[in-house]
Amino acid sequence: MHAVNPIPIQKSVAGAFWRFAIPSIVAMLVNGLYQIIDGFFVGHFVGSEGLAGINMAIPLLGLIMGFGMLIGMGGGSLLSKYRGENNPPATQATLMTALFLVIFIGLFATLIFTVFGKSLLNLQGATGVTMAMSWQYIQVMSYGALISIGASAMPMLVRNDDSPNMATVFIIVGALINILLDYVFLAHLNMGLKGAAIATLMAQFTSCVLCLRYFMSSKAKTKLTLNQFDKAIAKRIVQLGSSNLVMFIYFSFVMAVHNRLFMAYGDTTQLAAFAIVGYLASCYYFFAEGLVSGLQPPVSYYLGAKQYKRIIQTVKLAFSVTLGSGIAVVVLLNLFPERFAGFFAGSDTALIEAAKVGIRLHLMALFLDGFLFMTSIYFVAIGKSGQAFFVSMGNMLVQLPFLFTLPRFLGVEGVWLAVPLSNVAFTCIVLPMLLISLKGLKKAYRTESTAIMGAQTLVQK
Repeated sequence: MHAVNPIPIQKSVAGAFWRFAIPSIVAMLVNGLYQIIDGFFVGHFVGSEGLAGINMAIPLLGLIMGFGMLIGMGGGSLLSKYRGENNPPATQATLMTALFLVIFIGLFATLIFTVFGKSLLNLQGATGVTMAMSWQYIQVMSYGALISIGASAMPMLVRNDDSPNMATVFIIVGALINILLDYVFLAHLNMGLKGAAIATLMAQFTSCVLCLRYFMSSKAKTKLTLNQFDKAIAKRIVQLGSSNLVMFIYFSFVMAVHNRLFMAYGDTTQLAAFAIVGYLASCYYFFAEGLVSGLQPPVSYYLGAKQYKRIIQTVKLAFSVTLGSGIAVVVLLNLFPERFAGFFAGSDTALIEAAKVGIRLHLMALFLDGFLFMTSIYFVAIGKSGQAFFVSMGNMLVQLPFLFTLPRFLGVEGVWLAVPLSNVAFTCIVLPMLLISLKGLKKAYRTESTAIMGAQTLVQK
């Protein structure tokens, strides 16, 4: 049986955290380039109609990515936990079960989006040219849903196999291919949104192949074996990863509602501005997601090894960096809004002005998104799937009253303000949950320390 190599326990908790956080941040930022690069090339070579079209497609893509995150985060948490327990059979069964889930869910997603894709676009208010462009993108991405889910899940499994640098390299290779193909398909072949979708799938396919090769190589700690599908492990993966799926369902739902409201209270320019603001926000989102995703492997390992004090120290570090970086991003965006908007809008003055309003209003509480995501991942890492699910689902439910009320009184500005105000309200609920959980870990640490000291005293006697 192939031995499991545990995460090396470093003297510094910060060292263990950053060992996973830095590659994870790089991986998420590079992975985010798939969307940002598409937005850059679409904005410059297709125009505002293209940005509006791709923004209509993003809620559907968010669902596909959510399925990948469900498998990757749920499977990755189990993989790290079993490695912390030094349980090779369980780690191998977890890996194989996760890969089976990629196939099953990928085929299911293809069926759903090819049948209901146009209806889902219609619900967002897509019509005319915007509808046609959105469907060009979604049709291609629907056929490759299995590839997209695998590209989201498999690097996370590689990372939790104690190879965060390899996972990052695989994602970087895919992103570079995406840049090259976007340039060829959009700038030279004028393939529009269909070309952007093909470029993305080809890049994601490359990342998937590299991950599979890793698990079949001598570098893998967990070998890819032909174990049977384990229903109990699959159920646990879904339980642990469900909060991430719900988070992406929330993201997709809120995005779709925004799209419809911008079309109802504004026009295509407002929707294109929302796309630009979304690309700018995603730069922080992907950084924050990478940062707190780096929290998960060591925390899950510390849980298995009953090192509760290290969990508390790791969470405090992630909390301070997540909030501090978020506040810095908000300040930077408000200092230079025209430059950031112009990166996507080019010389479209009306689009830049609309995006400036969105930057000022929609992103003023951006750092709280990072905090909420961190809290959800923390609960996943310590095996509290119920609390993680509540954080993800509650974030969506709290936003609904704001989304359906504010636009009626404030118009387009009300649409921009709904998310930041709801984030402030929900943080007041989630912060006490986090503090109570950390207090429980402190109590467990004291109990464990007392037991160890008592045992040592008995041995000395």
